[in-house]
Amino acid sequence: MSLRIAALRAARPTLSRSSPRTTASTFGQMSKRVYSTPTSNASRSQWKSLAGSAAVGFTGAILYNVVASYRESRTVQCDGVPAVEAIETHGYPWEPVNAIEKDDPKNPMRIRMANWVKSLQDHIVNTMEEIESTSSPNSFSPSPEPPKFLRDSWIRKEGGEGSSCVLSGGRIFEKAGINVSVVHGFLPPKAQMAMLPDHPSLPPPTETVPFFATGLSIVIHPRNPHVPTVHLNYRYFEIEDPLNANTPKAWWFGGGSDLTPTYLDPEDCIHFHGELKKACDKHDERYWKDFKIACDKYFYINHRGESRGVGGIFFDDLTTSSPINQPPVSTMPHKSQDDLFEFVKSASGAFLPAYVPIVYKQKDRKWTEEERRWQQLRRGRYVEFNLVYDRGTKFGLHTPGARIESILMSLPETARWEYMCPLGTEGSGTREAELIDVLKNPREWV
Repeated sequence: MSLRIAALRAARPTLSRSSPRTTASTFGQMSKRVYSTPTSNASRSQWKSLAGSAAVGFTGAILYNVVASYRESRTVQCDGVPAVEAIETHGYPWEPVNAIEKDDPKNPMRIRMANWVKSLQDHIVNTMEEIESTSSPNSFSPSPEPPKFLRDSWIRKEGGEGSSCVLSGGRIFEKAGINVSVVHGFLPPKAQMAMLPDHPSLPPPTETVPFFATGLSIVIHPRNPHVPTVHLNYRYFEIEDPLNANTPKAWWFGGGSDLTPTYLDPEDCIHFHGELKKACDKHDERYWKDFKIACDKYFYINHRGESRGVGGIFFDDLTTSSPINQPPVSTMPHKSQDDLFEFVKSASGAFLPAYVPIVYKQKDRKWTEEERRWQQLRRGRYVEFNLVYDRGTKFGLHTPGARIESILMSLPETARWEYMCPLGTEGSGTREAELIDVLKNPREWV
């Protein structure tokens, strides 16, 4: 079985692995043009033309002779996902509408979600490697060979598997982790009780129960202080019914994505939030508002009195019975599990168009040692949140057979703590103080 993404290939035939430098130049220019003038008439005209070309390419790809011709061209096989064969789209939106999808709705959701996160992982890894390969060697990564992700597949003896893709010491990315896990095992009542406050759909625990969880987790720490750190996590969780293997006792989706800049660029924040809002609005107009508020609330460092970053979206325990999905709260008809899966695909698929244009915009900016120092201090805050408050980190560390290396992948390679550091002091009028003001008083970016 295969899934072929043809529309964007047809619309951008010049993108080719055989000419990586031309590819990056083309993509970088297109990203910046779309990013800097999203409301111009020229931009609208270009995107209408692109959409028309994509529609023609998509329709034509359905025909056998066109599909046969595509088999002659370069493709990227998503390892470990037999249902997916994808043409690399270099950071542009990757959604089912752009492809002939072989996802079978008859399959259990656990299989469908696992296939999705595995294939999206491969797509994002390829895009990050493309950015690295088309950036010049520097003093941090002087080798003429572009840095590559270490792809580490692993087996969990208690049940399940995963793939940790980690890049370290890159030209652009100091550390980037893009991980997938597909695990199962048993949850004792104590572990279930710890989950109840955040998961009201979970039945009251009375005994040890089998569980299943799969998800994609990403943290990218760029080298340049002007390129923001970014985080993504989308997951699916089931509590199995020992008496009925085909129907889980409880299930939910969770996840989101958020941006953590070292220096504030309002245009970057507006762009990032705007892409996530578009993904939410396609499924329910209430999602963006509620999930943005939840993100600001969740990524908050209580002992510092400030947010970790400028936010994005965050949701948990998203099921068909969640209050936000019930009339009259919901702006859409009652949702099925399939509807929620489509939302998760849209939201996770928005990651690259939300983040990659910011990388291209900022990656070649000059920076000073003082700016680097501030970046390291902000990373210290990132470490504090992840080790003290993050639910995923705490759940992973308390799960039997946990793979510690993968759980702590989110931490930066380097961070800094200074006693009574004066940088960012309120009222100082510095760029560092400007960031702190936003972290203490979250803004509505879109």
